[in-house]
Amino acid sequence: MLDGAGEPVPPVPLEIAASYRARTRGLLGRDGIDGAILLTPASSVHTFRMRFAIDVAHLDRRFRVIAVRTMRPGRLGAIRPRARYVLEAEAGAMAAWGLRPGVRIAIATGQDLRT
Repeated sequence: MLDGAGEPVPPVPLEIAASYRARTRGLLGRDGIDGAILLTPASSVHTFRMRFAIDVAHLDRRFRVIAVRTMRPGRLGAIRPRARYVLEAEAGAMAAWGLRPGVRIAIATGQDLRT
């Protein structure tokens, strides 16, 4: 992943939620997350029953960021028709990583695959 200035960001622990069950569960019931979770496929999220605020990045099929926003618990996010993936992290993390629209992320192999 690259920050806003094009500099590499140290690797971020990533969980991949690829099954319906894993996507539905997402971050529900957790008190936080170390790193991020990638929901695939996904074009929207909600934060009902969440215990903490999250940053949400909608990504296109090439892993380019379409939009980034912070969502408090109890919110329904907008559907982004071009989004194929949603990246979630604790509020403030994505700004620290330099994630903004137009930035493309890279995913390394050997990630934790949640099913």
